Amino acid sequence: MFALNNEILESFLEINKAIYRLVKKEADRMGITVVQLKALYKISNNPDVGLGELAEKLRLTNSTVSGVIDRLVHSGLVERVIPPENRRSVSIHLTQKGKAMLEELTVSDTILTKKIKGLMDLPAEEIQHLLRLHKLVLEKLTIEEE
Repeated sequence: MFALNNEILESFLEINKAIYRLVKKEADRMGITVVQLKALYKISNNPDVGLGELAEKLRLTNSTVSGVIDRLVHSGLVERVIPPENRRSVSIHLTQKGKAMLEELTVSDTILTKKIKGLMDLPAEEIQHLLRLHKLVLEKLTIEEE
C-alpha cells in the first residue's frame, strides 16, 4: 500500500517538475521569472484585477505579489491604474509591451507551446477523464479549512 501511495505522489511530483522546467525555460528566455510570467498570464486573463485578487489567483501573499508587480511595472510590462469611479482601488493592466510579450509566447513555436499542443492532441474524452481525475484527487487532498 505504501509503495502505491509513494508512486502516486512521485507521479504528481514528476509532472509538476516537468511543467516547471518548461515554464522556467520560457521565462528565462523572456528575461523574467516564473512568478512574473504566471502573473502576466493571470493579468491577461483577468482584466482590471486588483492586487489582492491577483494574489489569491497566484496563491501567494499580497506582499509577495506587490513586489512582483513592482518589478513588472519597472520592466514596463504592467501598469497600475486607479479607476476614476473608485480612487481607493488599484487595477493592474498589461502594457502594450506586456501584451506583445505574451502574444509572442503564444504564437511562437517554443518548446512550451509545442508540448501544450501535444497535450491538446490527446482525444477529448481522455482530456475530460484526466480533468475529472485531477478534480477528484484535489478534493481528496484538500484540507477542509482551505
